[in-house]
Amino acid sequence: MSYTVEAADALARLPDFDAIVDVRSPAEFAEDHLPGAINWPVLDDEERRVVGTLYAASPFEARKIGAALVARNIARHIEANTAGLPKTWRPLVYCWRGGQRSGAMNWFLGQIGFRARQMTGGYKAYRAEVRQLLETLPGALDLRVLCGRTGSGKTRLLQALAAEGAQVLDLEALACHRGSVLGAMPDAPQPSQKRFDSLVWQQLRAFDPARPVFVESESRKIGQLRVPELLHERMRASEHCLWVEMPEAARIELLLQDYGHFAADPDGFCRQLDGLVALRGKETVKRWQAQARAGEWAAVFGELIREHYDPGYERSLSGHYPHVAKAQDLTLPDGGVASLQAAARSLL
Repeated sequence: MSYTVEAADALARLPDFDAIVDVRSPAEFAEDHLPGAINWPVLDDEERRVVGTLYAASPFEARKIGAALVARNIARHIEANTAGLPKTWRPLVYCWRGGQRSGAMNWFLGQIGFRARQMTGGYKAYRAEVRQLLETLPGALDLRVLCGRTGSGKTRLLQALAAEGAQVLDLEALACHRGSVLGAMPDAPQPSQKRFDSLVWQQLRAFDPARPVFVESESRKIGQLRVPELLHERMRASEHCLWVEMPEAARIELLLQDYGHFAADPDGFCRQLDGLVALRGKETVKRWQAQARAGEWAAVFGELIREHYDPGYERSLSGHYPHVAKAQDLTLPDGGVASLQAAARSLL
């Protein structure tokens, strides 16, 4: 027999379920989904479009066609995915609003004998919970904000801190973007805003408020994604700022490593630099582009940090992070594993 479960209760007990089954279309699932969910669409994207279009003209005809499609798709998922599962298998099933799509899948699973539960309110209720908690969870956190110029090793230090057992919120990793004009990750598009919100929510709810959380001094936006408002306010208000410093030569070497993918695509690098013309002038940008096309990567990164990144970062930081003037200094000799590990241990 199958039952329903309220969204808030289901979200509080996600680890209790053996699987989280999202029956929405692949496009809906790709935009965002519950943590750990698998996608068993009862209507694919085209089927959902066809049924939805027909529903506007004749709900009865749409339901007839939709029922046949849903039944066939559910049968396919059961055949492909349930072989060998015990009767005690306990999935949580949801769709957009906890309606007919998840109801149909939940009914079939229950008829088989699985201990399925349908989440009332569906993804819509989950999204409301995420929005609500993003407005409250950051307020309980003790945030330690890593500040420092571009290429000074802040992200690597976060990773080293995580390896030492610290609580770390790596917003750039969640956003798939390094936060600068050149920050897009190769072959890794940014998630949707809803997906980013979900990933941040998932991290925040896992933190122990009694322990500090290390985070980088991000702007309001990372690429095309907005940092949740209260979280960003709490980051800016933190009195625990750390100023991470690294010699210029080591910074350039770190940038050569982190942005090494541009060596295979200098034209792509130059196209992104076009976005700096308004700030730095056409002739300066042309010089940087010529250096890149000539393979003079150390030279171009050196000029970028001196003439673009450092002046812009320091102006922005002083305006958005008022406590940076009292920041604790932390000097890294380089971006190597030993230096980062030693720094992380000193902070802990």
